[in-house]
Amino acid sequence: MKTLITALLLSAAVAGQAAAAVDPYGYTLPPSMQKKKKPAAAKKKAAPAVDYVGEYVNFGDWKEVRAFLDDLATRDGFDRAELNALMTQVRYVDAAVQLVKPAPPGKPKNWQAYSKLMIDPVRIDAGVKFWNENSEALNRAESLYGIPAEILVGIIGVETVYGRNTGRFRVLDALTTLAFSYPEAPQRRERMEFFRGELEATLLFARQTGIDPLSLKGSFAGAIGMPQFMPSSVMKYAVDFDGSGKIDLLASSSDAIGSVAAFLAGHGWQREQAGPLVYAASVSPNRAWEAMTNQGLVAKYRAPELGAAGVTTATPAPDQLYGLVDLQNGAEPTEYWLANANFFAITQYNRSYFYAMSVVELGQAVKTARGGAPAAGLPSGM
Repeated sequence: MKTLITALLLSAAVAGQAAAAVDPYGYTLPPSMQKKKKPAAAKKKAAPAVDYVGEYVNFGDWKEVRAFLDDLATRDGFDRAELNALMTQVRYVDAAVQLVKPAPPGKPKNWQAYSKLMIDPVRIDAGVKFWNENSEALNRAESLYGIPAEILVGIIGVETVYGRNTGRFRVLDALTTLAFSYPEAPQRRERMEFFRGELEATLLFARQTGIDPLSLKGSFAGAIGMPQFMPSSVMKYAVDFDGSGKIDLLASSSDAIGSVAAFLAGHGWQREQAGPLVYAASVSPNRAWEAMTNQGLVAKYRAPELGAAGVTTATPAPDQLYGLVDLQNGAEPTEYWLANANFFAITQYNRSYFYAMSVVELGQAVKTARGGAPAAGLPSGM
């Protein structure tokens, strides 16, 4: 009996400590005494290869597509049968069509709201890390092309948060869809021609580099890599800045930095321009300066001319050419800035005052976070 009691006590202790499925005599323990299995951790779903489900529409049967492919075969020497076979694998992307539609009318522009999205702690912290890790390439690009490091950092940060958001649309799907099925909008024909040019550039780039054109992924509009270059810009301005023997805008920060610098240098950046790109401005009530707004993406007025029209700056601006930039703030007062030719070079990357200003301010915010001095023309704290 003593032996039996000892055995039972022992079995209870073992059950309490290890919760074995059976006792020492081989009897199955009741469920309440059995060791509970931890539920298996839910497997993290992998990010989808693409951001959409494309629809098969047989683009090769479309009259305009056939004519376009005939032109490519004649002009660029593509094999017509190979183009036909490629088109059978291209998909229609309704998401791209929806995303390029203009915003509904009636909602006023708001620079302050826009800037809060673009110049946020996540981008600033990531920008500091990117700058620290790529200081050699940034210094080399500044020396070679004359583009300050903070502008290069600002553009790559605004575009993709330093490579975090490069897009997961198949470039060929997006470009073909927009080239032949652009939504109804002003200048629809011109936009379709633009995307047809980008589609041709994609095929030329793929042939030149020996890659499968269907393997290229990017934004809903077909922009590629960290700097979000359109394919024609990849062909014209992308550079092998890390000396690897190939251009990789997706994985090589150096190639992205050098390519953005080459793009700006090729679009009017003037290394000899003195002072900051922008100066905060005040405008007089007489409104003589109004004729100087909406004059296109170009610097065309000298500082004395703007001063005579009632535009003043707290920090004296060098006597060079400027444009008067108005940044609307919804129901709040509009902000006015003098912007030099290099500011307008940035607008060739994206034709928007908001975009160019966010590049300037993000770049400066990252520079300041690294311990650099704020630019003279920007408000304190920026």
